[in-house]
Amino acid sequence: MVNLIFIELKKVFGRKRSYIGFLVIFILVSILQAAMWVEGQTFIDLFTQNLQDTFVLEGNLMNGYFISFMLMNSLWVLLPFLVTFVAGDSIAGEAHAGTLRLMLTRPVSRTSLITAKYIASVTYTFLVVLLLMILSLGISSLIFGTGDLIVFSKTLNIFPEKEVLPKFLGAFGFAFLGMTLVTTLAFFFSVLTNNSIGPIVGTMAIVLSFTIITNLNLQVFHVIRKLLFTSYINSWTLFFDYTIDWRQIYLSLLVSVMHIAALFAATLWIFKRKDILS
Repeated sequence: MVNLIFIELKKVFGRKRSYIGFLVIFILVSILQAAMWVEGQTFIDLFTQNLQDTFVLEGNLMNGYFISFMLMNSLWVLLPFLVTFVAGDSIAGEAHAGTLRLMLTRPVSRTSLITAKYIASVTYTFLVVLLLMILSLGISSLIFGTGDLIVFSKTLNIFPEKEVLPKFLGAFGFAFLGMTLVTTLAFFFSVLTNNSIGPIVGTMAIVLSFTIITNLNLQVFHVIRKLLFTSYINSWTLFFDYTIDWRQIYLSLLVSVMHIAALFAATLWIFKRKDILS
């Protein structure tokens, strides 16, 4: 099984398009960091203008923590698209190329094959989120320094420096969980078709549609929203509320894991019964 996972990882990182996600994140983070280096203080002054009329704000508020929070909010809408590249192509791409049928002639069970491909896809997703964390949190902290974090999450909150890092670790952990769910959805679609474009488009269509329904504050969608995974994959923002709602975090964790398990189980069930004709 370990050798099979290693083979699938080599396939993932042997394709040039697998590096698109890393490249896009690196470029966008670098551009935003450069922009904040030039105009960051002006931005933070505008952000805290009303507070400065009432309170005396001291310390380095335009720091790496603030930059990281801003980058997470800015790039969050892009991450689902980036992680679907590998998962959507994992099975459909090989079916289209004709190599999937050849692989199944070897003494490897379909369960082992699909599990190895899934682990490779999730590993890619983990590395994408890890790169975002290293660049936005690590590099930004080196460039801009650290300090108290000022954020707007339902209310305007200021967190002391000693409390900030655990919040980011929890936030990035939940970001990975949310993107794993999106990866699993793309992986599910990948087993349904022989064209890797279909799973990518299908996944993004569902994510965007569910996100719109989730964000529409209409009573008719009240019950539906509770059933949609998009109501839970943004739960990383809960770590930046003034009082963390641990009940909602545990609920989001449970619902996300259940969606992931159900989608993977459905993928495995379909793949084990699928006729590979190409």
